[in-house]
Amino acid sequence: MKKFLQLLFAFSLSFGAYAQTDSLILKNKDVIIGEIKSMDKGVVTVETDYSDSDFKISWDGISQLFSETKYLITLSNGKRYNGTINSVNDSTISINTYDPDRLLTIGKKKKNDNTEDLGGGSIDVPFGEIVYLNALDDGFWSRLSANIDLGWSVTKANNLRQFNVRSGLGYLADRWKANASYNSLRSNQDEVDPVKRTDANGVFNFFLPKDWFLLYNLTYLSNTEQLIKSRIGNQIGLGKYLIHTNQTYFGFQAGINLNSETYFDDTPSRKSGEAMLGAQLNLYDIGDLTLLTSLISYPSLTESGRFRTDFSLDVKYEFLDDFYVKVGTTMNYDNMPIEGATSLDYIFQTTVGWEL
Repeated sequence: MKKFLQLLFAFSLSFGAYAQTDSLILKNKDVIIGEIKSMDKGVVTVETDYSDSDFKISWDGISQLFSETKYLITLSNGKRYNGTINSVNDSTISINTYDPDRLLTIGKKKKNDNTEDLGGGSIDVPFGEIVYLNALDDGFWSRLSANIDLGWSVTKANNLRQFNVRSGLGYLADRWKANASYNSLRSNQDEVDPVKRTDANGVFNFFLPKDWFLLYNLTYLSNTEQLIKSRIGNQIGLGKYLIHTNQTYFGFQAGINLNSETYFDDTPSRKSGEAMLGAQLNLYDIGDLTLLTSLISYPSLTESGRFRTDFSLDVKYEFLDDFYVKVGTTMNYDNMPIEGATSLDYIFQTTVGWEL
């Protein structure tokens, strides 16, 4: 009887809210009526008629929710569904799945295969197992992410001027995602050669069952410290998320990299084949802070004894809606640099940014 009254209450509120179909009952017993746009990294975004801006609510703060909206849904075990969600009780959510296009076929399907691949049916999951939601009816823009960070410093001593920009763009589809980034540093100082550094990449991931994914990564690096005019990498490989929750992502990747380098001096360009081994950690349930770090190593397959490593660490503090301050470092190590170049190049950056 209690369950019936909760469902009746939630849906009656939704019906009277001008075509808004979603209801959330919070653990403090408050009720919010609106449209659940998305949930990512433990934060739910809800649009309502009675607020100029969207609500941000912790997923852990929700007791029950009821919705007729169709979502792209990801579970902590890596399974992905298209469907609607409604609470069964305070700890369980029912997912009514569908896959109208039936585009994905991986291997031969058996009669009793799970609904992730067959597309259709109902499944009950623990509330905390849902780690991502995105409203499918919102179209292209709801799946797009973007950010831009800017930093500027001027020092009277030696007339030091430094400018840096960091930017990113991403898109998440049902079975794949694509991301691109561009970072640049320019530093000028009297009686010292200018310092220039640029790195960029484009990443494509295709999701497989159980949180495995195929990857292709195109990378670019140019820096004056290591006399690298252009380093282009073409990486293909396989990865897996070992931890995938509303607090943490942690995964690894392995594959091969085709490396091509040219230099600022007269050193001949060189090409090499490398193995690729990497790991990435993302922590985002630490208040207003987010930590993202990655480490990728490249033992050479064609140049005896050569070993390279790329490392990055970013800490972000959100202080106003979509604005944030970010402190980060990036390091590139090569145990066999060309003559006159250093083996290690690193930068520390403090920027103010905005994200979509």
